Amino acid sequence: MTEKDFWRKSTVAVIGAGNWGTVLAHLVSKNCNEVRFWTREEESARSMNATRSNPKYAQDLQLGGNVRAYNDPARVFEGGIQAVIWALPSKACRSQARELAHLFQGDEVILHATKGVEDGSLKRVSVILREELPAARIGVISGPNLADEVARGEPAATVVASAFEEVVEAGCALLTNEMFRVYPHTDVVGVEWAGVLKNVLAIAAGALDALKLGWNARSALISRGLAEMVRFGTFLGAQESTFLGLAGVGDLLATCSSPLSRNYRVGFALGEGRKLEQVLEELGSTAEGVRTCQSVWEFARKRDIYMPITEGVYELLQGQRTVQQMLHHLMTRPIPHA
Repeated sequence: MTEKDFWRKSTVAVIGAGNWGTVLAHLVSKNCNEVRFWTREEESARSMNATRSNPKYAQDLQLGGNVRAYNDPARVFEGGIQAVIWALPSKACRSQARELAHLFQGDEVILHATKGVEDGSLKRVSVILREELPAARIGVISGPNLADEVARGEPAATVVASAFEEVVEAGCALLTNEMFRVYPHTDVVGVEWAGVLKNVLAIAAGALDALKLGWNARSALISRGLAEMVRFGTFLGAQESTFLGLAGVGDLLATCSSPLSRNYRVGFALGEGRKLEQVLEELGSTAEGVRTCQSVWEFARKRDIYMPITEGVYELLQGQRTVQQMLHHLMTRPIPHA
């Protein structure tokens, strides 16, 4: 039996029924026997099973007949599963992993799709899952994947990274289709940090766009933002080349250019002069960059990692500067020596 044949006969759990989790369940359902989709809300599970769509997210996406939603996690893991797609916000990762750990057999392949880190500790999601779950084979899915575009079947590509070859092979087999291309990678540190850091820069991009600035400003922000991502990531052991690929500059371009990005929308609203609390309430879903920015900036400041754009976004989120003041500060600061 080939690797692809094995996964076609497999049962896959998707943990997290948000926008991206819903789209991932749809993608995986094309390449496996059964998808068990976990949501906390009983009413949402019933609705998904009855209507074949998520009542809250990606509502126009029709889920396949082999996707079954449950609000009882024990039902999801009943009889054993071969892979887990983990698609929860970073703030819920540790508590939820701890709650579900007893359901794992230990031989499952785990692929997480969370572009965030733990507050304070800055631990990556793969590290949190490794600490809390008995399964060791863990990888990450990350790239320029705006969920609404993938849901519409538009061409897209992503990266699956893991230290375990079989995890990468599983990700490629489960996610690949004629409109969604998967590239293998081994730099888990770089892929995860690229997905985290670009969210902060997307807030800055949205804020600048609210000022109706042109392509020169966007290009300067993206290129200098990429330099910040490289400095921070390589300090933590990432490979510089990772930031030049799909998981790095690819994701950065998409997230800094589209109102489909939640972080971009937060920045745009702040650029219009709206209050952060109101913006987040209206957003109705997680903007990881808002949570990440403070921890990243404090870590960088203490270790003298030069990240002026991240500093500016932090001050904007804290209400210490307006967007205009942030821009002025960035444009007039001393240019560092090469």
